[in-house]
Amino acid sequence: MEEVRVFPLTCAVQHYAWGKVGQDSEVAKLVVGGDPVAVVEDGKHYAELWMGAHPKGDAQIKDNRIAQTTLGEWIAHFPACLGSKVKDTFQGQLPFLFKVLSVNTALSIQAHPNRELAARLHAQFPEHYPDNNHKPEMAIALTRFQGLCGFRPAEEILGFLKSVPEFHALVGNEAAQELRCSMGNVVHTSQVLKKCFTRMMNCEKKVFVDQLNMLVKRVTEEGAAGKDTSSSIGDLLLRLHSQYPGDIGCFSIYFLNLMDLDPGQAMFLGANEPHAYLYGDCIECMACSDNTVRAGLTPKYIDVNTLCEMLNYSPAPASSKIFPCVQDASDPCVSLYDPPVPDFTVMRIQVPASVKQYTVAPVDSASILLVIEGDAMATSAAALSDITLRRGTVLFVSANESVSLHITSQSGMTMFRACCLL
Repeated sequence: MEEVRVFPLTCAVQHYAWGKVGQDSEVAKLVVGGDPVAVVEDGKHYAELWMGAHPKGDAQIKDNRIAQTTLGEWIAHFPACLGSKVKDTFQGQLPFLFKVLSVNTALSIQAHPNRELAARLHAQFPEHYPDNNHKPEMAIALTRFQGLCGFRPAEEILGFLKSVPEFHALVGNEAAQELRCSMGNVVHTSQVLKKCFTRMMNCEKKVFVDQLNMLVKRVTEEGAAGKDTSSSIGDLLLRLHSQYPGDIGCFSIYFLNLMDLDPGQAMFLGANEPHAYLYGDCIECMACSDNTVRAGLTPKYIDVNTLCEMLNYSPAPASSKIFPCVQDASDPCVSLYDPPVPDFTVMRIQVPASVKQYTVAPVDSASILLVIEGDAMATSAAALSDITLRRGTVLFVSANESVSLHITSQSGMTMFRACCLL
């Protein structure tokens, strides 16, 4: 049924142990909202909602009048739905994977490889790196969201080397002194940062576990005595240590920027950018890949040497890591998050309460639409029938198709839309 080009999806939920539990999870709330008969199990982790055609979580087509059962099968059957430029550029594949994440415990010190490294890692270690594609990604906060992103300015790292002797012990006097002497020379500073970080990450386990235990003991005692532990980022350190006791990744907070994003703020994670998600709910969009190089705060496969070798060691303040959205010139309801990669763009659509008729405009790309708040009846010449939209509804919209919304909620609507604007 090639004429059917707009339809709802049932999307895969990933129950990773770092996810929020039950109704505390934004993922769980969206699942129940989009499917009223769905049941959220108490005590179960609802970590990720995958909206796309990746083999690990290919979305199911809800309408049984459509012959294909998954989005990936449908796109393979009707590749024109992608739009001509997208189809040709990405060899008939949907180039992005759209997600919602609900993070309860820290989600690994990690980075994603560029295309060249991704292909090499996949060829050498396919069991650990299942794709040959790069994985640039963007996180947009739905709730207050905390993460780590990029190397701090050298001045801040030097401050922690001075105030946290246990951290200094792992980096070592020689590397710490080199970092002090590199100030003012950006290229040299990056080279020395690589040396400092690599030295710490490759410490013998007994050495770093002893230092971490000493640090945790000191911060705990200082906190109990009413002392300020902010010079050691004490609260976060104790939280990470409680989640991953004895993990070298606990020390990464002294190297990497701590990001506190308000709802709607975003960070873009390009190739080789060190990062971690610590807590909160976010929209995430990425190239269609599942390649991640990890080195701490995770029970998964750790590849310290690859991570240390690949990272971008350019120091920069946390404020520079916030990715700006821009107002769409043609639609005041749309804010664009348009990263410097071709694979994806994200739109945040906020329809005010005063507007009851709204059109999701056509774009020259297949797109996936997620309803975060609000209710509407959707109509499209490319749909089999009218579609009820509510919190958690996920809609696939083929290239160059529009969707008309009759909004029934009193408070307007909030939606996110992933597409590929070449």
